Amino acid sequence: QVQLVESGGGLVQAGGSLRLSCAASGSIFSINAMGWYRQAPGKQRELVATITSGGFINYADSVKGRFTISRDNAKNTVYLQMNKLNPEDTAVYYCNKVPPIKVSGKDYWGQGTQVTVSS
Repeated sequence: QVQLVESGGGLVQAGGSLRLSCAASGSIFSINAMGWYRQAPGKQRELVATITSGGFINYADSVKGRFTISRDNAKNTVYLQMNKLNPEDTAVYYCNKVPPIKVSGKDYWGQGTQVTVSS
């Protein structure tokens, strides 16, 4: 069964920090690269951070130096530590395989977690 459950979002002032967590079903997690995506209002969903099962990491330029992705393979969980948040980081954040899981031919997404950064 496919399962992606994101948590940890909230409202934070600019300059603040949040830590997101994502519990994924083992069938998704174990051998795949995992990523954090975000979708701001009126914008397309974008990939902001990727971590492979071997620990290779990549970040979008917009978050490099501020966000840190990590994973706990024993817990099938991926994390996103977000520091120095700014209002442009406001979005719904999703975790998923990279590239995203497909179910019945369509990208499958969890419910996401809302991050709102006030100025």
